[in-house]
Amino acid sequence: MKSAIPILGFSAYSGTGKTTLLRQLIPLLKARGLRISVIKHAHHHFELDFPGKDSYELRKAGADQTVICTTTRMALITEFDAPSAEPDLQQIIDMLDTRRVDMVLVEGYKDIHFPKIELHRATLDKPFLYQNDPSVIALACDDSPPEGIKIPVLDINDVETIANFIYTDFYSAA
Repeated sequence: MKSAIPILGFSAYSGTGKTTLLRQLIPLLKARGLRISVIKHAHHHFELDFPGKDSYELRKAGADQTVICTTTRMALITEFDAPSAEPDLQQIIDMLDTRRVDMVLVEGYKDIHFPKIELHRATLDKPFLYQNDPSVIALACDDSPPEGIKIPVLDINDVETIANFIYTDFYSAA
């Protein structure tokens, strides 16, 4: 991934708590003075607005792109003709205004190689990802890590320690 600012992913199987962890990490990173951008990959259809709102009606009338803008927020909605038109992660990163943020956190895209923290919960009984992904820079888990692991191991339930790792070992080192 090419970017003017650091990009850090959170990789895990569904149900591990990626969004929950990010919701807890963002305020801690912001308290350290970081401006954060988040990219979340979804495997399902979503709506940002709803019937009866002008932006929704303009989109449903056939607009290929719709920008909704107020004094405090802006959203760009792009319609794709086919699922294959979904932009790749690099294209999404290129759309960001990196002058407004210090770091990009990415939820998902576990099959793409860029620095990421793997989240692992023993109760899900899923294999570790780091063993086949050299771009995993740390493992956050709730059980004992495998013997011989060569990357930092963090307690997935210790959000402060994870935030410190991100700020000190990843962001400041970038």
